[in-house]
Amino acid sequence: MKILVVQQKMIGDVLTSSILFEALRAKYPDAQLDYVINSHTYAVVENNPFIDNFVFITPEMEKSKRSFYRFLKTLKKEKYDVVIDVYGKLSSTLISKFTSAKTKIAYHKKHTAFVFTHPIKRLKKPENNASLAIENRLKLLEPLAIPFKNTTPKIYLKPEEITNAKTYLETANIQSNQPLFMISVLGSSPIKTYPAKYMAALLDSLVANKKDAQILFNYIPKQKEEAKAIYDYCLAETQKHIYFDVFGKSLRAFLAITQQCDALIGNEGGANNMAKALSIPTFTIFSPYLNKANWFSENEPGNNVAIHVSDYIPYNETDKAEAKKDPEKYYLKLKPEFIKPELKTFLSTL
Repeated sequence: MKILVVQQKMIGDVLTSSILFEALRAKYPDAQLDYVINSHTYAVVENNPFIDNFVFITPEMEKSKRSFYRFLKTLKKEKYDVVIDVYGKLSSTLISKFTSAKTKIAYHKKHTAFVFTHPIKRLKKPENNASLAIENRLKLLEPLAIPFKNTTPKIYLKPEEITNAKTYLETANIQSNQPLFMISVLGSSPIKTYPAKYMAALLDSLVANKKDAQILFNYIPKQKEEAKAIYDYCLAETQKHIYFDVFGKSLRAFLAITQQCDALIGNEGGANNMAKALSIPTFTIFSPYLNKANWFSENEPGNNVAIHVSDYIPYNETDKAEAKKDPEKYYLKLKPEFIKPELKTFLSTL
């Protein structure tokens, strides 16, 4: 049997959808399990023991219809028995349509339902006390008679990657006997980024509660000025604890460094999902416009805390819609004073 799972675009989605392979392998131990992903997301699923082959969508394919059509024809020759479209957009629907699979599974959409043998309706509320991101993905396996089993994504690092990370941190004068924290100081966009002065206030609180804390910032080179602004807002004492120029030069390097940390703290996004997949505790601040239940469950394994403005002030669907248009207005309501007590409690558990 040959099974193809399709999950394009975002790193966090690619990582989360990888949970399907562990369940598929348990049901079909001898099957060939392949994963269609964008090439830039490979780092989070590299070395996954449940995936046989990766099928990459390259930037060229996204820019060229001819190149993408050649890709579709190549997939058709593979003769898959089952295709599971997690992504649910035009490109992935075309992939499903072009495969010769007799069983085609996807989320239900009126305009594409005819392509699939099993269009599955998404859950609006969790049925098994997991996050909706997990529950809805595992629901796609129901046509294969695979029952729900709560699981979380995992990242598989190589021994040499771990060794290299430890060596790098030692060279940067990071002390292995003192707590080390990775900070997601910036979200993937302004709409997902806690205000700079507020974030600095939380870092001041972190150092006040963990006086031997060592702090790393998670940012990419083009975000350096924004990250530096947060550093500048911190108290002088806090700045002494921040190793601003210590960061992973690649995504795999970042993952290996994060595994050495005691916790990851900051804005919701791919980095938080990756930390969880490495079994690192997380303290996550969600954007006001997001539904926390989509990506967080109180029953998920590990020591994880999630913060949303609705935890502290009255908040309804109208607010959610307004928050997407004007996130800063709602972020400013999520004052550091609300969060500091929970951060202190979280730090005490580490």
